[in-house]
Amino acid sequence: MKVCNLSSGSDGNATYIEGTHAKILVDAGLSCKELERRLALLNVAPEEIDAILITHEHTDHIKGLDVFVGRYRPLLFVHKDGLNALRKKLKKPLVISTFDDAPFLIEDLKILPIAVPHDVDRCTGYVISENEKKISIFTDLGYTTDKMLQNLHNSNLVFLEANHDPEKLKANPKYPHHLKKRILGDNGHLSNLACANAIINLAQNGCKQFVLSHLSTENNSPDFAYDFITSILCDNGIVEGKHIRIDIASTVPKTVFWI
Repeated sequence: MKVCNLSSGSDGNATYIEGTHAKILVDAGLSCKELERRLALLNVAPEEIDAILITHEHTDHIKGLDVFVGRYRPLLFVHKDGLNALRKKLKKPLVISTFDDAPFLIEDLKILPIAVPHDVDRCTGYVISENEKKISIFTDLGYTTDKMLQNLHNSNLVFLEANHDPEKLKANPKYPHHLKKRILGDNGHLSNLACANAIINLAQNGCKQFVLSHLSTENNSPDFAYDFITSILCDNGIVEGKHIRIDIASTVPKTVFWI
């Protein structure tokens, strides 16, 4: 499988995944024009996209959805519990397929949806596999549990949220109290520490490659997140570059993974 994060963070989220017989996006949080441009960097024509999986209806995950789906007609999927909320956000009616918590197929790609805690009716993390290869996308969640993480064990590649440093967030004068409370709450976003603890669990259960995702531009930075998380991992006997690899997603396409 070929995988590339097209954008990550509050400015927009979209991830490209290519299997043997299917090309899909997880989220479409960029304008249609920008999605077209970034797919072109991968030599992918927008009409080649077979399907889009939506995690939830926040604008940074669906910004380009109306225009892109209207123009290129990929299949569009969302969990049944998030359908009404998504429809309310769309500017035009679209044909939307729903799923429940059972695995389903898009060509040869097996899609396992996982409920994650976020401040919406339903937010979905995805485990996407083909043959023995497995990719997991877990962002926009306030906390993890061992039961959630079990689904990610033995993933070849994990996109995992490292949204903020709590002390930076608390000290940020630009953020009102209610927003800080939301981000720090159980239905908010994963902190660097929570991300590190999840990586410890996953590294002990067969996961080797991680991509820190959905970093806040206000309350985190790539260098800070990397240094903090790798320090916690080192304290627990896990050395980046030796036992695991860590990459960092950004607002532009960067690393292309082949698994």
